[in-house]
Amino acid sequence: LRLLIADDDADSCEFLAFLLRQRGATVYVARSAQEALEKLQQELPELLISDIGMPQEDGYALIQKVRALPPQRGGQTPAIALTAHGRAQDRIRALVAGFHSHVVKPVKPAELIVVVAQLTGRLAGRAE
Repeated sequence: LRLLIADDDADSCEFLAFLLRQRGATVYVARSAQEALEKLQQELPELLISDIGMPQEDGYALIQKVRALPPQRGGQTPAIALTAHGRAQDRIRALVAGFHSHVVKPVKPAELIVVVAQLTGRLAGRAE
C-alpha cells in the first residue's frame, strides 16, 4: 500500500508515517501542497492524507489541483483531510472540496487505520 502524507508539521508527519509503516504501508511525505502534488504524480500513491492548514497553499488548494489532474496522473486518488476543526460544517467543506473522508487532529490511530482501510480496502491488521 503506497500512501502520501502532506503536512507541514514535522512531528505530525513523523507520527503518521510511523503509524502507517507499522501496518506495512510504504509512506511518502511532503511538507507542502506543491511538494505533495509533485510526489503524487511521481509515485501515484493509492491514498493521499493531507493536512488542511498548511502555509502558502492549504489542503483545499491541494485537493483542487489533484482533482484537476487526469486519472492516470493521480486525479482520482482517494484522499483524507486532516484538520483540527471538527465541526459538521468543516467535514462538509472537506467532502465538497473533493476529500473522501475527514479526520480530526489530534489523530486517533485506530480511527485513521479504519479510514485508510475503508478507502483502500487493503490495510490489514487490527487497529489499536
